[in-house]
Amino acid sequence: MITDWHTLNREPSLPPLYARAATRRKITGTTLPDSGLRCWLNVDPQRLAAYRNVCGFADNGLLPPTYPHILAFALQMQLLTAKEFPFPLLGLIHLSNRIRVLRPMGGVNRVRVSVQVQNLQPHAKGATFDLVTTLDDQLGPLWEAESRMLCRGVKLEGEPVEEMLASTLAMTEVAHWKAPSDIGRQYAKVSGDYNPIHLSALSAKLFGFPTAIAHGLWNKARTLSALADHLPTANVEIEVQFRKPVRLPSEVTLMASAAGSSGDLQLLGAGDIEHMVGHWRPVA
Repeated sequence: MITDWHTLNREPSLPPLYARAATRRKITGTTLPDSGLRCWLNVDPQRLAAYRNVCGFADNGLLPPTYPHILAFALQMQLLTAKEFPFPLLGLIHLSNRIRVLRPMGGVNRVRVSVQVQNLQPHAKGATFDLVTTLDDQLGPLWEAESRMLCRGVKLEGEPVEEMLASTLAMTEVAHWKAPSDIGRQYAKVSGDYNPIHLSALSAKLFGFPTAIAHGLWNKARTLSALADHLPTANVEIEVQFRKPVRLPSEVTLMASAAGSSGDLQLLGAGDIEHMVGHWRPVA
């Protein structure tokens, strides 16, 4: 439960946060901080246009459902590199992501972004926690999300509980696209997320990957741009689990159920390797 919100006057600068992340390599505890960060931010039309271009979204006057992650990225970086946060940022693994679009995101120019961490749980390979992000405008709550993150090597008491999404509806091929070798660098330019595992084969090998891999949130964004005619524009929850990484370069196929208020999706690679599974539902 958050007990202490810190309100910032401006968006944090990323270079010093990256420097801090590079020097934090040790686990320093097993308790999450009970504080969060908030900041009012303006939507930059040029940055938004560049994001749409990289992720395939048409300019329909609405914020793409994944774009609030971009608005929140610097705040998330500051939260996850703070002294009070016990896990090193480099090496965290993004297991799943759930977003809820509560109201239509048209005409959104200024929003209050809030970030916090919660729900520390044991996992077979360490521990997981939720990075929780919310957006409010002058009318109130607009959008919210949880990213489930894994930190390897953390030891917590209790039995691990792992929830696996399973498709229940018939799906057909909706789209097929290439993930080029430089998509990690393209996405970094519009998101600010310069994680080495996405940038090049050379930098990815330093972290145990044979090649660079596509960013999970790019995979989700590219998927939702292809499903724009399938999903409602509001009152929708979209959850995905990231399975096998998309190695760059490669090609993927998007499978999905019929358009409607609920549905299932699946992102497949060569040999039907499962990269991502998910569903969309009305907000509970």
